[in-house]
Amino acid sequence: MAFSGLALWADSASEHPSWVRGTWRVDGGVIRRVTDGEHAPSVGVIVPGMVDTHCHIGYSETGSVSEEEMVEQARTTLASGVTVVRDCGVPVDNSPAARATGLHLIRCGRHVARPKRYMRDLPIDVEDQRELPAVLASMARSSDGWVKIVGDWIDRSAGADSDLMPLWDPAVLTDAVAGVHEAGARIAVHAFSHRVIDSLIEAGVDDIEHGSGIDADQASEIAARGIAVTPTLRQVELFKDFAAQAGAKYPVYAATMQRMYDTRVEHFQMLLDADILLLQGTDAGGYQEHGSIAGELGLWSRWGASSQAVIDVSTWVSLRYLGRPGLVEGADADLLILDDDPRADPLALARPTSVYIGGECAWQRP
Repeated sequence: MAFSGLALWADSASEHPSWVRGTWRVDGGVIRRVTDGEHAPSVGVIVPGMVDTHCHIGYSETGSVSEEEMVEQARTTLASGVTVVRDCGVPVDNSPAARATGLHLIRCGRHVARPKRYMRDLPIDVEDQRELPAVLASMARSSDGWVKIVGDWIDRSAGADSDLMPLWDPAVLTDAVAGVHEAGARIAVHAFSHRVIDSLIEAGVDDIEHGSGIDADQASEIAARGIAVTPTLRQVELFKDFAAQAGAKYPVYAATMQRMYDTRVEHFQMLLDADILLLQGTDAGGYQEHGSIAGELGLWSRWGASSQAVIDVSTWVSLRYLGRPGLVEGADADLLILDDDPRADPLALARPTSVYIGGECAWQRP
């Protein structure tokens, strides 16, 4: 297969991609640039497949789903232009979805939390904090190099004074993260609140999910240490609803969620300005529908990210963080064909005419 067009391309994984007009050939599932003057049909715009680093294939708003449903979730995800997913925590084996569709699926295993400190039926609950390092080390060995813990959640034991509180003592968390790294894995952490962030920084976690409580000083330290943040903007959009649901029963928690909702745009702009390694993620599978990355791209654009930043974070930046080079010489031909230039409209990324994985068409617009 050969084609020509405008591509987001790099000659090697050590280079930042740039926009290049040319011709490419796919043989044996890998892509190479043609330099001998070969003519090939023009297909429009060619970009790496997108990444959803916070997705829950195998889960939905009503709970765990059947194998048939998770395969459909994967197909919907592919149709949205996403070719790589880090599942970021599910209570079921979702590998059949990848086998059936070709979607690249990086499994984290289940969430790990403390009893009554997360959504029902989702996590493995650790009664004794001292067991956390052993639990995570075991999960690291059975996952695809990632584990996921809940860093903070509402602690309802304080009654009307209840608020978002950390789940783990800092010393326990530090030991657990060290154990994960010794097992050759990385750790992603759910974190809404401000008060949990310092312990995550000091423990050396790899990826802070949501990060809605990060302040400017913490952002500077996160950037300096190379910790990634997955901001999940559509999830933060729901904080107003979470505050309303808490109502008069948990007024302190409600005020915390409302405050983060009210400052969400300025907060995201602060993360952008801090030069943090930001990743793209939808949190699809609970409150967000699968295949909803277009909504995330739209918020990134409306809240201040440049078109090129949206493109980069959604494709090669997140890809390389997860160990995939993007569109480079000799790499897997995982790509999107677009009619429209995403530099003018980043949402074009979520409107592919076709999606290729390993040079094979995994989805095509009807």
